[in-house]
Amino acid sequence: MLKRYAQLLTQYCLEVKPGDKVFISTSMLAEPLLREVYRCMLEAGAAVVDCDLGFRERERLLMEFGSEAAISTPPTLHSMAMEQYDCYLNIRAPYNLKESKGGTPEKSKLRQAAVAPAQQAYFRRIADGSMRRSLCQYPTQASAQEAEMSLSEYEDFVFNACRLNEPDPIAAWLEVRKMQQSKVDYLNKCKTVRYVNGETDIRFSTEGRTWINSDGRSNMPSGEVFTSPVENSVNGTIYFSYPGIYQGREVENVRLYVKDGVVEKWEATRGKDFLDYIFSIPGARQFGEAAIGTNYRINRMTKNILFDEKIGGTIHMAIGQSYLQAGGKNESSIHWDMITDMTNGGQIFADDTLIYENGNFIIP
Repeated sequence: MLKRYAQLLTQYCLEVKPGDKVFISTSMLAEPLLREVYRCMLEAGAAVVDCDLGFRERERLLMEFGSEAAISTPPTLHSMAMEQYDCYLNIRAPYNLKESKGGTPEKSKLRQAAVAPAQQAYFRRIADGSMRRSLCQYPTQASAQEAEMSLSEYEDFVFNACRLNEPDPIAAWLEVRKMQQSKVDYLNKCKTVRYVNGETDIRFSTEGRTWINSDGRSNMPSGEVFTSPVENSVNGTIYFSYPGIYQGREVENVRLYVKDGVVEKWEATRGKDFLDYIFSIPGARQFGEAAIGTNYRINRMTKNILFDEKIGGTIHMAIGQSYLQAGGKNESSIHWDMITDMTNGGQIFADDTLIYENGNFIIP
């Protein structure tokens, strides 16, 4: 299974070519997959395959014992990779999902400012096509526990979501690409979009913006279509029925009140203090993304945004950083996706035409 995974990541997601320089970020827990990926990439002709291997509590140790200079200094390897490498693969393989929770707001802001230039380079180079990237998951005990599954159940969940059980995983993802492209082509002819359900009614413009087909290349697994709304066009109220998780913190029942693109008021039954902190960060009170999840193999929340934002029958919006490739202009060190269910009466209108109902598109 790991060989199939490595082939999918190398050949389909990153399309590694002879002479490519590849940078891989992961933890030592992912060594079994990393070995297969390394082999596949060398076989594909990669000239360089460099790795940044995280270890247990690295982030916590930095935030607890690092000096102000250490916390505010950009990570050299990562910064260089975002500027110079052809491909970037992030294999998530966490030891502890709450590891970064211990940092103070002041230290967190310092660290966010330190990594901001690399993050901007990352978004810029993805948008201009000079760097191909993919984000994927290696099943670990920490992620399985967060998802309330055994490790073997979680492995099955991850591999199924990635279509690794298909006779030809690459062919299966090409079918996803074809199915989603028809939705993207329709949406790219429209100028306004409105999300409605029992507790949400929010409208935004996509004029001059591009809807993008997330077909498993940039994220594995994927299954969504997304854009960056015109920043000052977002108006209304949106309620997120799924818990929001960011930087190891969790908030529940988030409701945002938006006027002319700015979040003017926010509520949460749990974690509002964390929302208060996030909305104090520049750019966080505007939206960087609006999206529709289409992966019906992902049918439950696992508290992992790589999977949760793709849940079939949901929509999500992200506060903060826009996607440059979609035409977005908002800049922020934050990009936080929040999700709401659309299967019980949810509707999406494009140019005031109903195109989606009860968790499914009703257009071809």
